[in-house]
Amino acid sequence: MPRKTVVIFGALNILWMVFAASQAFKIEIFPESKILAQIGDSISLTCSTTGCDSPSFSWRTQIDSPLNGKVINEGTKSTLTLEPVGFAHEHSYLCTATCGHDKQERGVQVDLYSFPEDPEISFSGLLEVGKPVTVTCLVRDVYPFDRLEMHLLKGDHLMKNQEFVEDTDVKALETKSLEVTFTPTNEDIGKTLVCGAKLHIDEIDFKLKEKETTKTLQVYISPRNTVISVNPSKRLQEGGSVTMTCSSEGLPAPQILWSKKLDNGNLQLLSENATLTLIAMRMEDSGIYVCEGVNLAGRDRTQVELIVQVAPRDTTISVSPSSILEEGSSVNMTCSSDGLPAPKILWRRQLNNGELQFLSENTTLTLISTKMEDSGIYVCEGINQAGKSRKEVELTIQVAPKDIQLRAIPSESVKEGDTVIISCTCGNVPQTWIILKKKAETGDTVLKSTGGEYTIHKAQLEDAGVYECESKNQVGLQLRSLTLDVKGRENNKDYFSPELLVLYCASSLIIPAIGMIIYFARRANMKGSYSLVEAQKSKV
Repeated sequence: MPRKTVVIFGALNILWMVFAASQAFKIEIFPESKILAQIGDSISLTCSTTGCDSPSFSWRTQIDSPLNGKVINEGTKSTLTLEPVGFAHEHSYLCTATCGHDKQERGVQVDLYSFPEDPEISFSGLLEVGKPVTVTCLVRDVYPFDRLEMHLLKGDHLMKNQEFVEDTDVKALETKSLEVTFTPTNEDIGKTLVCGAKLHIDEIDFKLKEKETTKTLQVYISPRNTVISVNPSKRLQEGGSVTMTCSSEGLPAPQILWSKKLDNGNLQLLSENATLTLIAMRMEDSGIYVCEGVNLAGRDRTQVELIVQVAPRDTTISVSPSSILEEGSSVNMTCSSDGLPAPKILWRRQLNNGELQFLSENTTLTLISTKMEDSGIYVCEGINQAGKSRKEVELTIQVAPKDIQLRAIPSESVKEGDTVIISCTCGNVPQTWIILKKKAETGDTVLKSTGGEYTIHKAQLEDAGVYECESKNQVGLQLRSLTLDVKGRENNKDYFSPELLVLYCASSLIIPAIGMIIYFARRANMKGSYSLVEAQKSKV
């Protein structure tokens, strides 16, 4: 055989042997190149061979990190189990199989994700009509969260959509959420709220990478317009009966609670029915009854006061020493009132505008060192749950007259025929009598005055003189006086002047003198002579 043929044959034989050997020893790995595992799950990587009866296997990571798994070799197969899968397992794993001097290797990439639960929907509070509320759509333990997208729907309306695209090198499970604040309305009652989340990883099955949660909106209306109707009346006679009915609006329909307010302010529960009936009423049944409408959104209350009448009566006031006092003295005023329960005593003083000024809650009201300003009307009230009864007393504080003013208007010196007013006033002392008099030696004349004034019309000379004012009350008196001068008229001056008076007197002497001269002259004629001296002597 030619040498060339032998060489070719030998080469073909070697190639055949190599091919046969390669077909005899082969390695495979499953999954073939990549697996996407959910954190917390369990996965198995399987390495198997053919063409070798007793291969040896080894596993390692591409970066020589710990396997953090369990290896089981069974004949021509080796299994690496990772349980539970965590961030320490996110590597490329290599399986090496050795058969004699022959060695083969295969690798698989393990990638991780986490999307274990459906989204959660929560609210910041109850969904009350007219009150803002925040709804939160939340997804827990997401990885990788930069591939997460979330949306929130109310009915057919998209409220919010958000993609979480921030970059991070940190490997960790994240909880992501989106929030929307809205104000519920009546139209929201019965609508559905949908929270959806999607992880954008193609290798995940559709059912695993998209999740959503649906919740029907439970919208509340807090109780309102709570009202009470009372039949027959809120004021009752002892032994009578009363029926009180309460209603309240809200969603869901409020529960009705009846209570009675105790003296310490606490509420004593009486009934959970809308209607409360009380029979054979006693005085102890008087008080404040409270109705509350209650649901999950809140509560609304209203109240009514029932009075079982045994009202105060026969309210009396005793004053010691007297209701009329001198300024500076003291007085005790004691009030009593009958009724069940015993009435509370309340003292007030009536002001000028008619309002009542609170003074005391004691039975006895004491005033010390009284002044004129303490005069007035004092009111005592007996009060209990059934009503009130009142009594009044007028206190008078007397002050002696003072600050008397006596004037002549327009002046203390007037002319005959003028009008003059004699006026007397006495400060601010109440209940003071004013008496005007004209003084004279023959006796005083009491003048008919009005309000302390006496008017002289067309003054005459005889109106001149001393006028006196006497102001007095039960405590004392004061006197004032003035002198009024009335001058004669100006047009009478010519008739009563001094010259006219002298002329008048002279004329009254001349006429008798002339008569005497004529008389003695006639006698002289008869006797023949006449001597005035002699005549006077004989006269004497």
